[in-house]
Amino acid sequence: MDIYQVIKRPLLTEKSSLMKESGNYYSFEVDKSATKEEIRQAVETIFKVHVEKVNTVTLPGKAKRFGRSISGARRFKKAVVKIKKDEKIEIVEGV
Repeated sequence: MDIYQVIKRPLLTEKSSLMKESGNYYSFEVDKSATKEEIRQAVETIFKVHVEKVNTVTLPGKAKRFGRSISGARRFKKAVVKIKKDEKIEIVEGV
């Protein structure tokens, strides 16, 4: 898988900003089939930082409604990445 298809977007929430300040953790929405090693390589290559740890979770998401019927939920996979203490990701910092 191409490294630019692994990471879809950064997740910018109140909880992720608190995690960033307290422990240098960053959250990303990633491809459903991406492994921890692919996520590690993608973050290190794109943002030029050193990754210490990668945690992933598949979230159920909200149900999508089409007329009267409710179809499958919009599931997505979230990765929480810890980088070295002295480094930071500039794109996420500027928002």
